[in-house]
Amino acid sequence: MKKVILILIVSFSVLSCFNSKQAYLFTSFREPATNGLYLAYSMDGYHWNGLEGSFLKPEIGKSETKIMRDPSIVQGKDGVFHLVWTTDWKGGNGFGCASSRDLIHWSKQEYVPVMKNESEVVNVWAPEIFYDDEQEQYMIIWASTIPFRYPKGQEEERNNHRMYYVTTKDFNTFSDAKLFFEPGFSVIDCVLLKRAKNDYVLVLKDNTRPMRNIKVAFGKTALGPFENISKPFTDFLSEGPTVLKKDNYWLIYYDNYGAKNYQAVKTYDFKNFENVSSQIQLPEGHKHGTIVKVSKKTLKNLIEKSKI
Repeated sequence: MKKVILILIVSFSVLSCFNSKQAYLFTSFREPATNGLYLAYSMDGYHWNGLEGSFLKPEIGKSETKIMRDPSIVQGKDGVFHLVWTTDWKGGNGFGCASSRDLIHWSKQEYVPVMKNESEVVNVWAPEIFYDDEQEQYMIIWASTIPFRYPKGQEEERNNHRMYYVTTKDFNTFSDAKLFFEPGFSVIDCVLLKRAKNDYVLVLKDNTRPMRNIKVAFGKTALGPFENISKPFTDFLSEGPTVLKKDNYWLIYYDNYGAKNYQAVKTYDFKNFENVSSQIQLPEGHKHGTIVKVSKKTLKNLIEKSKI
């Protein structure tokens, strides 16, 4: 009898989740990054179910082998999803871009050479989209190395990153690239979020050799300046953070690649962090991506697509 009651409770809980208006969708890729966009969904923000197969195979990039790493996604006011991603490990001067209304049918993939004005750039890594509601435009931030441009620590000249950005209103035309964040050390994998007016948080990876962990910094505008950089709240060899807002707190997911697992922390104020990794569940092989909310109808169609 107890077993039957437990099954009914679990079933009711699952049905209640699916009756909710929205779900969370987590973008991802799988090594060696040649298959393209993978997706996982969750109703509670903690337990993720993988959808079978790739939803967008990479077709662009400077290297002979086309790859898609670090897919970042956002949905505009018009309902269109915009995706950007890393196209080349090294040697490229831009990122990939595509759009979709349903995450199944995609526009033509475009290569955006954002660092074309630099005579020597090593890479364009992990582009991340942020919608600036005050300026009504999208910002894309990413990490690049320009040898001998900035002071460095133990890093080699071709591994000394800083953060850059462009803006766009339509993903057809982009501003010229400008410096976004120069903390005085090599930095990659930044995620920008807005808590309130004049209150922004930048989640970042300190990529210096002794650190290679995740911190936060604070600013009053989407362009910073970002200051008061925190102490690390993750282990050595962690990267690829993404942030999910849930109720009155935030979940920060990240790739704890040193230990070859995914972890998450919970925070109310970005000053105190509680590790909640024992409470999360992700598909095997899940890699660096971002989280977006989608409608129940969109998710239903994605689930049906994954069964084909």
